[in-house]
Amino acid sequence: MAEKTNPSFVGKSPAQGEELGRIHLAPEVLEVIIGIATNEVEGVAMTKGNFADDVVEKFGKTVHGKGVKTVWQDDELAIDIYCVIEYGYVVPKVAQEIQEQVRQTIYHMTSLETKEVNVHIIGIQFAQ
Repeated sequence: MAEKTNPSFVGKSPAQGEELGRIHLAPEVLEVIIGIATNEVEGVAMTKGNFADDVVEKFGKTVHGKGVKTVWQDDELAIDIYCVIEYGYVVPKVAQEIQEQVRQTIYHMTSLETKEVNVHIIGIQFAQ
């Protein structure tokens, strides 16, 4: 089996051993990617952030990273997602779809692999 190497974010290879530099992703960037991927899953009513996120949204700004927490543990990415599910959907199925969607999106957009994606269902939204 081939040895697994650390994925490169740089599209161009360095010439003659010349280094191009480093690329750093802010945690907020990952949180936005994860938030958007989560809200694309059918059956997710919303992600639930903290009080500050709710206040910002009252003023008309969309907070895509709300309800998402990222933690780096031993050079591995652990993700916690807090969301509300729409009434009538199978909760374990929606949670699994969130996990798969987030893993794939993070990998395709950043080449990072996730250690774990923890989905916390904190409520059910009924039809209004």
